[in-house]
Amino acid sequence: MTTARDIDVSQLPAYDISNQSPLWWGQLMMCLIEGSMFCMLIAIYFYLRLSVDVWPPPGTVLPGITLPSLALIPLVASCAGSYWASEAAKKGDRRGMMLGLGLNLALAGVFLILRGLEWKSLNFTWASDAHGSIFWVLLFLHTYDILADLLMTAVLLVIVMTGRYGEKQRIGVHVDSVLWYFLVGIWIPLYAVLYWGPHILGAPR
Repeated sequence: MTTARDIDVSQLPAYDISNQSPLWWGQLMMCLIEGSMFCMLIAIYFYLRLSVDVWPPPGTVLPGITLPSLALIPLVASCAGSYWASEAAKKGDRRGMMLGLGLNLALAGVFLILRGLEWKSLNFTWASDAHGSIFWVLLFLHTYDILADLLMTAVLLVIVMTGRYGEKQRIGVHVDSVLWYFLVGIWIPLYAVLYWGPHILGAPR
């Protein structure tokens, strides 16, 4: 007969606002799932590219480089706000969390404005051809993820501003940074593929 063994976990903290938190690891796993999706879409992009002689198809103006390149600046800089908020959450610093979350939202807003201007300048749509379809799918999904995370960030900012910044709220601020780092990081290869890819891999006109 086997004797049952009990583990006393009564001394462990109810919340761990660090990279050891189960919620932090859950957020990381979600990023891995999202990253796999984007990697598959990039593979589809190159599959479509290699199946034709001219890319993008005749009549399609190559996506501009200037606006998306400029948009990288506030996007990458927004990580500073996310990091600031995350570190403040570990220390229970309400003011630091508000400033960090606010900076993140402001810089991300600038990025979205530049993306909207670039999107408006495109002379093709999702229904134009294979190039247009995969281009818009990648751009739309990344933009959708950006907007979803910014909504979460805005909600966290409002919660902290109203004076609720206990352990539950602080761990929410901390793990929010994980997803934001991912969204910024995954955009680098997407930016290279969507905007520089046609210039490097496109056939002469």
